[in-house]
Parts: sequence; C-alpha cells; structure tokens
Amino acid sequence: MKTIDEALTWLNGLLTFGIKPGIERMEWMLERLNHPERRLKAIHVAGTNGKGSTVEYLTKMIMEAGQEVGTFTSPHVTNIADRIAVNGQPISDEDFIGLANEIRTLTEELATTDLGEATEFEVMTIIAIHYFASIAYPDIVIIEAGLGGRLDSTNVIYPMLSIITNVSYDHTDILGDTIKSIASEKAGIIKSGVPVVTGATGEALHVIEEAAKANHSKIYRLGSEFKSKNEIILRDGEQFDFQSPFFTKEHLQIKMRGTHQVQNASLALMALDFLYFFFGLTVEDDAVKAGLKKAEIRARFEQVNEQPTLILDGAHNVAAIHSLVDMIKQRFPNETVHIIFSALKNKDIEMMVSQLEQVADQITFTSFSHPRAVRAQQLRAYSKHKNIVQNDNLGKVLEQAKAPTDPSVVTIITGSLYFVSECRAQLKL
Repeated sequence: MKTIDEALTWLNGLLTFGIKPGIERMEWMLERLNHPERRLKAIHVAGTNGKGSTVEYLTKMIMEAGQEVGTFTSPHVTNIADRIAVNGQPISDEDFIGLANEIRTLTEELATTDLGEATEFEVMTIIAIHYFASIAYPDIVIIEAGLGGRLDSTNVIYPMLSIITNVSYDHTDILGDTIKSIASEKAGIIKSGVPVVTGATGEALHVIEEAAKANHSKIYRLGSEFKSKNEIILRDGEQFDFQSPFFTKEHLQIKMRGTHQVQNASLALMALDFLYFFFGLTVEDDAVKAGLKKAEIRARFEQVNEQPTLILDGAHNVAAIHSLVDMIKQRFPNETVHIIFSALKNKDIEMMVSQLEQVADQITFTSFSHPRAVRAQQLRAYSKHKNIVQNDNLGKVLEQAKAPTDPSVVTIITGSLYFVSECRAQLKL
C-alpha cells in the first residue's frame, strides 16, 4: 500500500469480519511486535457514555502543562486515522501507511491460524499502540475502549489508572441485557492494584466496587471520594467547583454544555489529582483552567450555525438521548425544536424516539450510508408524534435544515455518531 486511500480501503475491508470479542488475536500480534504495549504510560477509559469527553478534558489539561499526550479514541468524525493522535494532531499519512503495511503482514499470517482474521478495530488498536511506543513516544497515552472492556481489544494494556465513566444500556446483544452484566464487562478493565475512577451509580457501581475489591484496587467514586458542586449554567458552557481527597478547585469553566459534561470533567480532574500524587505529574491551576476551557469535541451538542441555529449531537443510545433532552429543555425552553434523527439497527430506537418526542415540535426521520443504518420508514414506525417528516434523501434533508422559513427554529441533528459524522461531511464542516 502506497497511499492513504489504499490503506483505508484495506482497513474498511476488515469490517466484513465484524465484532469478535476477545484479546487472543491482539496478544498474538503484540508478541510478534515485541510487546509495545508494555512501553506505554497509559490511562484506560471505558464506560457507556462520556468516554470521549473525559479523554478530551484530560488531554487538554495535561497538554497545557507542556506534556505530550497520545490518544486513541473512537469512533472518528472524518477519517478513521484521526482516532490516533498526539496533542490532538492525527497520525501522519506517511506513518499510518508504513504501520498499516507492517501490520497487514501480521494479520495475513494471523488469518492462517486457528485464531482467524483480525477485525478492523483490532488492527486500529495495534497500529495505535505500535505508533505510540515506537514512533511518537508521547509522555502519556490515553486509550478509550471501543466496546465493553473485559474482551475489548484495548484491554491488553496495563495502565497507571483506569476510568469507567458510567454504565447504561447499550450493545446489549454483546454485553448482556442487564445493568449488572454490562457493568461486569466494563469493570473488566480493572487490573490488579491499579486504581479506578468512576462515575457509575446504583447496581453498576456495586459491580465495579466488587471488581475493584477483588483486584485490590483503590476506587474513587463521583459523589463520594470526589464531587462537583455549585454548578452554574453559562451562556457558553458551565461553571462549577471541584473537590477531591487531594484538592479543591473553584470557579472552573467548560464550554461543552450540560450537567453530564460537568461530571465528565470531574472524572478527568480526579484522574489528574491522582496522577499528581502518585506519579508526580504536575499541572498547575492555571493549566487546569485553561485546559478545561479549551476542551471541545465535535458532535457533542456542537452548534455549527447560528442563523438558523443548527446543532450536532451524537446521542447514540438511550442514556445519551436522555442527556440531550435535558439539554434542550434547559437551553431552548421557548424555541421551536426540529429534530433530525437516524440510528443503527442494534439500538433501542423505540425508547430513543419516545424521549425525543418530549421536546420535538417536528421530527424528521432519515437514513445514511452505513450498512446497518435503519431506513426512514422503519424509524417512523416507532413514533407517535403529530408532526413527522420521512425522507431517506439525507442531502435534501440537510439542505432544508440550513434554510428554515421560521428563524425561531432550532434544528438538532442527532442519533448515531456515524450519522452525525456523515452529516458533518455533507455540510462541509
């Protein structure tokens, strides 16, 4: 492979092998690469929602302290290679092509064994680990789990700290259909003696507490060992105070909106305090405040146009939709809200739609190019809303969204992150 397009075409071809929970193929490839994962100073992040935001807050604060931070996140918004970055700068085409060629040789050999073919996400994880350990050498690497935790391909690292953001229903076909079973999979990232920071509650928290105890791992719980307080809704974000066993920080501000984002920022702040006391990572208060203010992530209640108001939000499961609905109630109590929605087949679409109906004056159901995308007609069958538009022509839907006849209309594009990503590309953002 000589071009980035050739490398990406090869990677996309691996999607046909689907999702294969388990780390045996990862271990096989890492052994042949002389275990690059052992050379990383890593933080491992799992959870149902909030992983990307928590990674972003932590990354920006550490960067403000002059450290280099490698990140492996998913899914991507524009290019799959963007999942691998150092200080927010994606891996270069040259490095990606070189590593893809090296890993391709390994995967072809792997396919001849009893372990079978590697998946796209496994290959991306291997490329990321190899890049950080052998080419980029960042000071700290933050790795986001793709699906679950225990059997996720990222669960081959032995981190300094584990973070489990929260636990709710998602990917029930793979992780189980109870909070207990899903939490058990997330808690699978906890390693012996490695502390864990979590924002989980209820039954999920109990499962994580038991896993931490079994692994002799100290646990830091949001609302117990650390907390946020005095939250104030600002026009351009949120303000809050933070308290941990180590520090109290006041008048912190973030630009990402919503109580859930304050919680995500608090997880990152707790992680930062831990890294200071146990690994000597010094991030001064000014750097903390600057990093929090700079943190932003595309497609997280992201306003991309003012007149008319157009917002992108990758609320891809029930819990994320719930947070979005709360945000709409807070931010747009008197506006006319138009929701544009599409989703993948493995989601609880009925529950997602029923929540959106609470705040929508109009709902447009559409579709997109992903092979598991639901057609507009199927989505409409889940809705009892009185004002529904059904149109599989996404280009036409977006064209109309950019030019509403009523200036008071707020249009929110939401659902699958892959859907929002495709909308971003068509809107040329």
